Amino acid sequence: MFNLLSRRVLGVLQLTRVGLVFTAVADSFCTLLLAGTGSGAAAMPKYISIAIMSCGLYGFGMSLNDIIDRRRDRQIATHRPLPSGRIGVITAHVACGICLLLALGGCTYYWLIVRDWRCLLFILVAHALIWFYDVAGKYLVPLGILTLGLIRFFHCLVPAPTIPVLWHPLLLFNHVAILSAIAYSWEQKRPPLGKMHVVIIAAGIALIDAVVITAYGTYRGHGDPIEAFKLDPSMRWNNWLLLPIAAVFVYIAVGAFIRWRTPGLRDAGQKLVLYGLLWLIIYDGCFVFAYVGWWEGLLMLLFFPASWLMVQLLRWWSKVVSISQRPAFKRVRA
Repeated sequence: MFNLLSRRVLGVLQLTRVGLVFTAVADSFCTLLLAGTGSGAAAMPKYISIAIMSCGLYGFGMSLNDIIDRRRDRQIATHRPLPSGRIGVITAHVACGICLLLALGGCTYYWLIVRDWRCLLFILVAHALIWFYDVAGKYLVPLGILTLGLIRFFHCLVPAPTIPVLWHPLLLFNHVAILSAIAYSWEQKRPPLGKMHVVIIAAGIALIDAVVITAYGTYRGHGDPIEAFKLDPSMRWNNWLLLPIAAVFVYIAVGAFIRWRTPGLRDAGQKLVLYGLLWLIIYDGCFVFAYVGWWEGLLMLLFFPASWLMVQLLRWWSKVVSISQRPAFKRVRA
């Protein structure tokens, strides 16, 4: 009985990728701190609602992806919760629905606090992008990769729709999009990533960056984006921005090290994704260091070991459960 319950709980946690949910929470907490509305005891309800929203949104996207892919995973990813039988299809749908309700409920409660309708708009945009990616986008390689970056972008705008520091969500978008493209190639997914795909992805990233920067500058500068770059503190150069820039170069070195030390290309791609998502927390900490304070930045960085330890705990738990299961024997016909 206990073993069965353990396997089902583990299956739900693996389905929702709970080990990496801290990356989403850190992104939204960072935005809240950058907006200057996340300090003091009165801000605690904001943190709680945003944490619920982030956990729900991340779990919804991951579980929906596995539900849609369950037939294909029987052929190429039998280790996942659904094809392995650790959880059933009904349980997966229930978990996905609960995550959806948590995301919408957490955002609605946050909206009741801040009274900014754009919070609801951005959470709906993020949900729409998740649906598009899981249903069709991942088969349209360039659009799917760009969509993954945009999901991160809009998710971290929910706590502060005014976008206190544009460079934060924009860096997350670029990082996730480029990371996803490289990992897609290394993991040798199908359809394969061709040269034309790379060109489209690069052009799409550049176009989105240009449109977002121009629109944001026009809004901040009251119609004059050049004026915004001159006067707006959120767009002017800040020497502390060298921190996230340095973090980008450090991760490039980490990626090169992963490729060098990992024998298989697919294994290297999986490790690149894992550490690439964890690295989002490093970016969050760097921006908090730059615009809020060193103490808050240190607290933000604690999400990194918390997430890494959760990933390791789930792996250990999975091994224990697999060992405790009865071995399956098949009769060999002569």
